Amino acid sequence: MGEESSRPGDTTGSTYTDLAAVTPEAYAIASKSRNLAREQVGNATREDRIRQRCSVAVGDFAMADLMRFYGDPVGAGVSALERRAPVIVDIRMVQAGILKRGHTSDVVCALDYGEDIARERGITRTSAGFLALRDRVEGAIVVIGNAPSALLVVCDMIREGVRPALVVGTPVGFVNAAESKEALRALDVPSVSNAGTRGGTPVAVAAMNEIITILAERAGHAGPGY
Repeated sequence: MGEESSRPGDTTGSTYTDLAAVTPEAYAIASKSRNLAREQVGNATREDRIRQRCSVAVGDFAMADLMRFYGDPVGAGVSALERRAPVIVDIRMVQAGILKRGHTSDVVCALDYGEDIARERGITRTSAGFLALRDRVEGAIVVIGNAPSALLVVCDMIREGVRPALVVGTPVGFVNAAESKEALRALDVPSVSNAGTRGGTPVAVAAMNEIITILAERAGHAGPGY
């Protein structure tokens, strides 16, 4: 089982970056929200930055206490993006929400794959998509915001020896959502998840986009849309 990460991130006092805020008004709103989140959540580690962004994404600072981090997920995610590893997501809403700036990785949606597998096995399309993409999951970043069944499939793959670089798993719901995230946290793989039934696209996208933002800052980009 992985250990929770607490690696310092030199974030206090850093120049705020929002790659999605391309106008002065958008940047001002995003910056004000982040300042409030820093005050409420803290700003000592890189994981705190993900807690901040996920809290802003759902409009509830209680989300910060639900976030879980194992195996230095920020470092793992940044390294994977630097080598242009693919980002494989469960649904198109997650695909659409992930920033396309600040990195050069392909963002691939599992729903575009595995239709025959879903029909033959009678399983969800997201689960089938990840099965079809099994070879690409190795070394990839997996981002699952809605489909617990897909996260359980990815967990099975990891147990069988497939090793993604990072798994962001925050599926939402009352059926297998909490259980799938618990299963992820029991595995020796870098991960971002949250406790309980809450989560969803906003949380998964926020976590991934903060990792992309940290990569952009490392490259010397800062400010509104840099």
